[in-house]
Amino acid sequence: MTNPNPSLHAAPETRSLSRDDLRQEAATLLEDGNRLALVACHDDGDGLRVVYSFAAVYPRRQIDLVVAVPYDDAWIPSLADLSYPAGNFERGMRDLFGLRPADHPQPHRLVRHGHWPRGWYPMLRGARVTPEFEPDTESFPFVEVEGPGVYEIAVGPIHAGIIDPGHFRFSVVGETIVRMEARQWYMHRGVERLFEGRRPEDGIELAEQITGDTVVGHALAYAMAVEAACGIDVSEPDRMLRALLLELERLYNHVSDLGSLANDVGFSIVHSHTQRLRETLLRINRSVTGHRFLRGGLTIGGVSVLALPDPADLTRVAADMQEIIAITLGHAIVRDRFTGTAPLPVAQAQAMGTLGYVARASGIDTDARRDHPFVDLGEHFHVVTETGGDVLSRYRVRAGEFEVSIAVAIDLIRRLGAHRGSGVALAPRGAGAPASGLSLVEGWRGTICHRVELGPDGVLTRIKVVDPSYFNWPALPVALAETIVPDFPLVNKSFNQSYAGNDL
Repeated sequence: MTNPNPSLHAAPETRSLSRDDLRQEAATLLEDGNRLALVACHDDGDGLRVVYSFAAVYPRRQIDLVVAVPYDDAWIPSLADLSYPAGNFERGMRDLFGLRPADHPQPHRLVRHGHWPRGWYPMLRGARVTPEFEPDTESFPFVEVEGPGVYEIAVGPIHAGIIDPGHFRFSVVGETIVRMEARQWYMHRGVERLFEGRRPEDGIELAEQITGDTVVGHALAYAMAVEAACGIDVSEPDRMLRALLLELERLYNHVSDLGSLANDVGFSIVHSHTQRLRETLLRINRSVTGHRFLRGGLTIGGVSVLALPDPADLTRVAADMQEIIAITLGHAIVRDRFTGTAPLPVAQAQAMGTLGYVARASGIDTDARRDHPFVDLGEHFHVVTETGGDVLSRYRVRAGEFEVSIAVAIDLIRRLGAHRGSGVALAPRGAGAPASGLSLVEGWRGTICHRVELGPDGVLTRIKVVDPSYFNWPALPVALAETIVPDFPLVNKSFNQSYAGNDL
């Protein structure tokens, strides 16, 4: 049982620090069990400002560390040795704002590839005109593995299919992967910049398109961040309806991937049946919001749907899926391919800050639906974990989550009765003080974090988006060590992280 008090918007505790005090303060928060949810840089027009947002569960709280940085001395002390995710946030700020992380152990580019113009930082206020891009004079520094029998295999960045680009370079002996390195950010879309200058209610449609398979997760995280900034309370029935949409999104994605995992080991008949069930769920989605991927239901301050799913339809899908899961796990060859493949040890999963089913499959008991709840999900909800950290554990966690989500969804439909949403939208905000808000929402991949800032006129001045893929992609090469090359598609699908959600 969750026991939220979502009617109260507890403002984060804000601590303004000098650069000299940042490391000690951040180290203390991390040692006390606070998680670094995001790091956001801001160009305020008279200097830079960096916000480090920490979140804790026991007690539940949010803490923002704020550091002012002058333009003419644009550096911050690196926290990379204290927090692996902090190191990547810092490299991203260097690429997009020109803010140098002093003493960073990996000072090379992260977001900007070698052909990006030197000295041009696209998130600064003055970077409105895009200069000509250069030849790739600063290639990504892949580590070359040397020794008898070592050879390299390059995959991507262009792939067969419609997925976004990403490059994987394998150093291999025989069939065994000695090292794999990934290169992403081929599609930096400037998503966060596109929000700036919009009124909050005009940002929902853009939030729905951050990554196409997580429409509800990102739109809800955005809406809740705005509501936290504006002090808007959402009614309990609307919060329940939002939770239902979130579970419907979880269902069709989990069903699809459970079948794809079987397909990657040659059990294609299972894949065919899960795609049939996915289609059924997408048609249910369309009956709910008018869109197969659940667009159009969320508003600032509320939610509105056309209809609720028929519980009998969900029950039939659940029965079919349970049979498919039993057949899959009962197949000796399939189970053998899953078992022990690409394990991610709990210590490494924790150190890298993994989230969602990737973390839970390695024994990390974390889920924002329980840890940062916005509604009581009832007695059917519980967090599913495994301890093996391998493909089998990631499969079993998602199979368990599918069962939980079905039960939660049916219970929410019962509790909602005739409620179809209030459709409340944010009223124009008059002149006032600038405001900020942060939200944590458990999307189907893991915890999504949005932080927004509004100007005195109520217009968006900055939004920072963190998809769980940002935390989970770096763990994939770790899990692949000593895995054979033919298992890469299987392992990659067991992680199934988003390119679009990562390459904002």
